[in-house]
Amino acid sequence: MTNIGVISDTHGLLRPEVITILCGVDYIIHAGDIGDPQVIEQLKTIAAVHAIKGNIDREMWANKFDDKAQIEIAGHKIFVIHNRDDLAFDPSCKGFNIVVSGHSHKPSIETINGVFYLNPGSAGPRRFTLPIALATLKVIGNTLEPTIHEIET
Repeated sequence: MTNIGVISDTHGLLRPEVITILCGVDYIIHAGDIGDPQVIEQLKTIAAVHAIKGNIDREMWANKFDDKAQIEIAGHKIFVIHNRDDLAFDPSCKGFNIVVSGHSHKPSIETINGVFYLNPGSAGPRRFTLPIALATLKVIGNTLEPTIHEIET
């Protein structure tokens, strides 16, 4: 079993509740709009981090992050992109079985054409009436068990 923490849209804010939820995960995926490089440094104290930049990450520090990433964790081929609307190909045709995105600040979990799509929502400052959220993904072989964690403030 592998536990993956999935976070996005921190916008420079890493809440103590996020650290508590992520404690014990094996990997962390940050799907962009980091906002401050210290967010990634703090996450690295919990687990290995795979991070991409989002549309707000335009300062010099963000140049070390790619706009998208292809990673493999626990035998699953994962494509990470900040804005799912920018996905310009069918992930199933390229062998991906998981797509992680952010940007919308709306947590969502769905499966389309055999591809599992996960948007953890936004763990940063509240936007409109959307929840503050992140996700964990338990991987047991081919079984994916996602959980959206909403943070009350």
